[in-house]
Amino acid sequence: MQQSPQPPQQSFTAFAREREGRGASRRLRLTGRAPGIVYGGDGKPQTIEVDHNALIYALKREAFHSTILTMTLGETTQRVLLRDVQMHPFRHEVLHIDFQRVDENRKIRMKVPLHFANGEISPAASTDAIISHVLTELDVSCLPKDLPAFIEVDLSTLAVGQSIHVSDLTLPGGVTAVTRGGESPVVATAIVPRVIAEVEEVAAVVEPGAVVEGAPVEAGKEGEKAAEKGAEKGAEKAPEKSAEKAPAKKDAKK
Repeated sequence: MQQSPQPPQQSFTAFAREREGRGASRRLRLTGRAPGIVYGGDGKPQTIEVDHNALIYALKREAFHSTILTMTLGETTQRVLLRDVQMHPFRHEVLHIDFQRVDENRKIRMKVPLHFANGEISPAASTDAIISHVLTELDVSCLPKDLPAFIEVDLSTLAVGQSIHVSDLTLPGGVTAVTRGGESPVVATAIVPRVIAEVEEVAAVVEPGAVVEGAPVEAGKEGEKAAEKGAEKGAEKAPEKSAEKAPAKKDAKK
């Protein structure tokens, strides 16, 4: 399984923000800027502002969410990670954005996107199975220099009824998956939809000459008629038997 090369460099420009508070942030957004903050590392938290249109465009790129970014602030540059974005409930507007400084000697935790490949040549692709991507990203731990742009999931050997787990992935050197309690979650699976499976089961048990969506076969009709006649005869005999048993019960009482 081939892994991704080092992620392309992502950069943006930020400006120092002097005023804080809800009112100041609201006025800032009216001028086309988005308020934010950068924290972590050896420096103190610092409030910043970013051009809103440039930020919206950057947020559309996958790498902006999952790679180390270069932030230019004044005359200095800092390596940061995007940690949180607060969006307006119904407007396409960034209300606030958070960045974390990167320490090159300290491991970081990051969600890395999963890229699925070779699904069209897998054994499951030649059947009625559907390949489901259960996970779309993986939480990993590594040093900043080892952070991959994405992790490739090879589906070429996936067959019907099989699954690929996190433990089946080949991760780049220095990168480890972060899971809960040592579990190995399912990444992708191939299953046959229930409707198709039920249709195949019905087709397997239907006898030759039978009609699935219509009247039953002629032999079935004859069997139904015989059953009806038997039921009528049983109904006629039942009153006669009960009438014969009734006097016996009266004699017993006497």
